[in-house]
Amino acid sequence: MNKKRKIAVVILVIIFIAFIIAAYKYIKFTKEYATTDAVFIRTDRITNVSFKRIKGKIIKMNFKEGDFVKKGDLLAQIDPIDYKIHLNEVLKKIDSLKSRKESLEIKKEKIASQLKIKEHNALKTIEMLKEKVKALDYKIAEINTNIEQLNRDYNRYKNLYLKKAVSKRSYEEIETKLNSLINSKKSLVYEKKALLKKIDIAKGDLKLIKKEFLTVKELEKSINEVNNNIKALNEKAMDINNSIKYCNLYAPFDAKIGKKYAEVGMNVKSGQPIYSLVDLNALYVEVLLEENKLEGVKPGCKAFFKVDAYPDEEFEGEVERIYPASAATYALVPRDISAGEFTKVAQRIIIRVKITKGDKSILIPGMGGEIRIRREM
Repeated sequence: MNKKRKIAVVILVIIFIAFIIAAYKYIKFTKEYATTDAVFIRTDRITNVSFKRIKGKIIKMNFKEGDFVKKGDLLAQIDPIDYKIHLNEVLKKIDSLKSRKESLEIKKEKIASQLKIKEHNALKTIEMLKEKVKALDYKIAEINTNIEQLNRDYNRYKNLYLKKAVSKRSYEEIETKLNSLINSKKSLVYEKKALLKKIDIAKGDLKLIKKEFLTVKELEKSINEVNNNIKALNEKAMDINNSIKYCNLYAPFDAKIGKKYAEVGMNVKSGQPIYSLVDLNALYVEVLLEENKLEGVKPGCKAFFKVDAYPDEEFEGEVERIYPASAATYALVPRDISAGEFTKVAQRIIIRVKITKGDKSILIPGMGGEIRIRREM
């Protein structure tokens, strides 16, 4: 009996010591760590991606829920055939307009060249005729001087002839010379009138040539209109090319496919969601920590957490920030204590923890778990 008592006492002592050690470790652990199971995986970035500015039939869907995608991966594709047909039509119109422009430019250059030659010749003809008129004016002036001189000689010889002072032959010679000069003058005056008429005709031709230059201006106007049409069609072709590019939907960042909203063969509209993407780099842990456990928890504190779905996987993190109010403060319908009914409940403070180590690919926003945060005392 004594032996049994001794054994029982030893067992009780061992149990007591074990309890003391366990209690010590628990107290030490609770002093060193703040723990809670009010833990949720969150993300700052869940994005619905869609086709922009275009609509049509989906011919490719390259990923399914849970797949990982890299930035630039082709997620889905709309059939671009209608846009390509439209683009070919526009390009044909552009080629046709370019041919017309080339034809108009050749015509314009040909007409302009011919008119410049005509204009040059007309101006040269007018200048040459004016020079001839000028030369005739000199000759007529010279003849006028000679006629005046002969008129004086003629009158003198006439008086002398009447007085029988000179012979009839001498008198007639003077008269003949005078008549010859008068006839020469008449011939020159007639020639001058003919030249002046030719000048008027040449000036008329020059006016017509200048009017013909309006044809060149009209051709330039037509060329400018064609250029404007080509420019508008080029912009349209560029817009269609962009639409063809928009037929391909690419991943905007590295992500995990969260939701697939469409299937191959579906007709979708512009802006209609095709995939929901979860940015793994934007994942974080939201912790609802009781206020009485907040002591020593500060930004920068190390944290270790697990999620319920993968209990054997441990992740590491770091406290990023502590929200300045309790979780209840942010509730859409806050608790009403105006009636006087109040039961003291430990409030929970929201803490955001950045994930620094662990396989983020297995984490899904909304998962729950547990965490321990090393206090800084």
